[in-house]
Amino acid sequence: MSAPAPRPPRFRGDDAVADGRLDADRDVRWHLAEEVPAALTFNQETSVVMMVTPADLEDFAVGFAVSEGMVPSAADITKIDVLASANGYVIDIRANRLTERAGRQRVIAGRTGCGLCGVDTLEDAVRPANPVTRRFRLDPDAAARALAALPDHQPLNRLNHSVHAAAWCAPAGDILRAREDVGRHNALDKLLGSLLRDGLDPANGFVALSSRCSFELVQKAAAAGVPYLASVSAPTTLALSVARDAGMGLACLSPDGIVTFGAD
Repeated sequence: MSAPAPRPPRFRGDDAVADGRLDADRDVRWHLAEEVPAALTFNQETSVVMMVTPADLEDFAVGFAVSEGMVPSAADITKIDVLASANGYVIDIRANRLTERAGRQRVIAGRTGCGLCGVDTLEDAVRPANPVTRRFRLDPDAAARALAALPDHQPLNRLNHSVHAAAWCAPAGDILRAREDVGRHNALDKLLGSLLRDGLDPANGFVALSSRCSFELVQKAAAAGVPYLASVSAPTTLALSVARDAGMGLACLSPDGIVTFGAD
């Protein structure tokens, strides 16, 4: 995981640890999750402002640009500048080519749990997911292994117990890398961006999520070519429908073990 970006004056992390009370009679020092606004600009034109955990912001920029269809591919991104300002961060993404979607001046704040920030039509809300290619079959044991190991790859969550994680896993279930963020969509974008920046093909593994599987996460993963998503809770009906259309397999935990959907 890359080092956090320099803090803006208003977000120095001073409030990351707070005094609290436990059981009404014990003082505690509690680590809090950080969230700060980050304005993503494409070729210096503001598109959206998201609330993020201030780490791995270059990964986030690439992942967001690809998963939201702002650039045709990660290869079109030529430079990323992360600048601290008084009110948060400005992340400028320079690209040789932008899509029509990037040209829309949304300038709408994305809340921490938001996966539909700035959409202005129903067609934008539920976009057709990119078709994915499966190069292996996801074994339920591999999904179970990855989800069981996920907490060991969440250093931030061990401190504050309130951030999500997305991990890229080998077909056998070994976690190869992970990213965290206060927003589950951001965690996935950071993970996808880190893979694409390093020239790794997301189709060679699967993604494990600490969150539920919603359709926006399916759309984002499909945009990068991820063939399977494994999550700690069941997918929504729309997530399953979008995954089936994309040819993506899903897996989730249940009291009786791993349940798979279209993973054969």
